[in-house]
Amino acid sequence: MGSVLSGSVARLPRHMQGHLGMLAFSALVAGSFSLGAMAAPFVSPSALTVLRFALAGVLVGAVAYLSVGLPRSAWRAPWRYGIMGALMAVYFVMMFWGLQTAHAVPIAAVFTLTPVLSAGFGWLFLGQITTPRMGVALGIGAAGALWVIFRGDIGALMRLEVGFGEGVYFIGCVAHAAYTPLLRKLNRGEPALVSTFGMMMAGLVILTMWGGGDVLKTDWAALPAIVWICLIYISVAASAITFVLMQFSSMRLPSAKVMAYTYLVPTWVILWELALGHDVPPMNVLGGVGLTAFALALLLKDE
Repeated sequence: MGSVLSGSVARLPRHMQGHLGMLAFSALVAGSFSLGAMAAPFVSPSALTVLRFALAGVLVGAVAYLSVGLPRSAWRAPWRYGIMGALMAVYFVMMFWGLQTAHAVPIAAVFTLTPVLSAGFGWLFLGQITTPRMGVALGIGAAGALWVIFRGDIGALMRLEVGFGEGVYFIGCVAHAAYTPLLRKLNRGEPALVSTFGMMMAGLVILTMWGGGDVLKTDWAALPAIVWICLIYISVAASAITFVLMQFSSMRLPSAKVMAYTYLVPTWVILWELALGHDVPPMNVLGGVGLTAFALALLLKDE
C-alpha cells in the first residue's frame, strides 16, 4: 500500500508533490499546538525542546542512514546546518514558552503571519517576487490572523493588546519564516533527510549548551502522561516528519507558497480541539479563521 501511494505521488508534477507535502505538514503541525498547550504548564520549554531534537534527530538519522545514506559530501560547509538549527531552536522554544500563557487557536493564528514574513525573506535571500494575487492573498491571510489574535475586538487591535504568549511566539515565527527560503539557498544537493538530520544535530548542540541545565533539573519521572504523549508526537510527527516535508516542498514551491499552508493550521487546530473535547472558539473568532482559509485558496489558484 505504501509503495503504491509513494509511486502515485512520484508520478505527480513537482509542484503538486510540494502541495501534498505541505497539506500533510499543516495537519501534523496543528496537533503540536493543541497537545503542546496541554503539556506546556508542566515542563520547561528548553528542556522539552532539547529532548524533542534528540529523539527526532535519532529517528531522522536512522532513516537517512538506511535509505539515502550519510555521505561525507553532505557535511561540506557545516555552518549551514548551524544557521538552520539555530533558527528552528529559537522557533520551538518560543512556541512552548508562548503556549504557557496563550491558548492553542490564537497561537496558531500567529503562525499564519509567517507567509508574509516568508515572502519578505524569500525576496531578500532568493530574489523571489510576490505577484499581485499573492500579495492580496497574503494581506487577507494576515488580516484573518490579526482577527483571531485580537479575538475580533477592534478596540484591542487599536490598542495593540497582544498577549504575552502571542508576542513571544511571534519572535519564533520570524525565525521560522527565515528558515524556509534558507533551506533552498543553503542546499547543495543533499537529500531532504540528510539536510534535516544535519539541522537537527546542530540545533541539538545549540539547545544543549543553552538549556541543558533545565534538562538535568527536570524530574522527568514525576511529569504527567500528557508531557510524554506530547513529546513523542512532536518528536516524530511534528518534527521528524514535518521537517522532511518542508524540505521536500521547499525544493518544489516558492517560499511564500510553502508557508501559505500555515493558513490551514488554525482550521486544523479547531478540529484537534474538538477531537480532544476542548471548547470551540466564539463565532467572531471563526470569521478570521475563514479569512485565512480563503487566502490559501487564492494562493493555490495562482499556481
